[in-house]
Amino acid sequence: MKIHQIRNATLIVTFGGTRFLVDPYLAEKDAYPGFEGTVNSEIRNPRVELSTPMETILDFDALILTHLHPDHFDEAAVKLLPRDKPVFVQDYSDAELIKAMGFTDVRPLGIETAFGGVTLSRTRGQHGSDQAYVYGAELLGNVMGVVFRAEGEKTLYLAGDTVWNKMVETNLEMFKPDVIVLAAGDAQVPGLGSIIMGTADIKTVHDSAPEAQIVASHMETVNHCVLTRAELASFAEANGMTARLSIPADNDVLEF
Repeated sequence: MKIHQIRNATLIVTFGGTRFLVDPYLAEKDAYPGFEGTVNSEIRNPRVELSTPMETILDFDALILTHLHPDHFDEAAVKLLPRDKPVFVQDYSDAELIKAMGFTDVRPLGIETAFGGVTLSRTRGQHGSDQAYVYGAELLGNVMGVVFRAEGEKTLYLAGDTVWNKMVETNLEMFKPDVIVLAAGDAQVPGLGSIIMGTADIKTVHDSAPEAQIVASHMETVNHCVLTRAELASFAEANGMTARLSIPADNDVLEF
């Protein structure tokens, strides 16, 4: 497999000979205001330009949308993406929204969904703590992760926008992934806390999956992500995690 870190949570995953574009966030730098009610909301998004050519990004076989927050699927993506490629989403509610935008082949993921020789499995996650969902469930919404399996490939677990919780622990136990991609930017909402993983959660995943390689994504692009790549690298060094943790820069390609 190849994991091409594009920007934020946007990836191109080449798996079993199939190219999946994940969570395209394609606007130019500073196109949008910061997310209201989050930390550093005065900073405009995206904070950095795309460093991958658009023709590379648009060269894909299928699209995966883990959820529809605008830093995972934005207005620019809606304008730029072809309407006839398969789009995999987390549920029928998201499917109807995507169909209304003119996409013609929209498929909710199930326990096992086959495409191009790859088996995709939807996994559960939670975009914040249980306490955060008491007050912020409507804001945070539902999210999914995806497990990729194919003959001759290692198992990939794309966790999606989730913090560490029992659901993630169960996914690790059930699928025993060889490679794990984490949303690792420690996005913060005052009153709700971390809504994706920070250093403590990343270490918990590292320690809970002692054979897996971990990839840190969703960093240094949106205003409320407070954990930098340099800070995570220092934490990894101090905690003996460097052998199994990759922190790709935008446009880096990792192969496993």
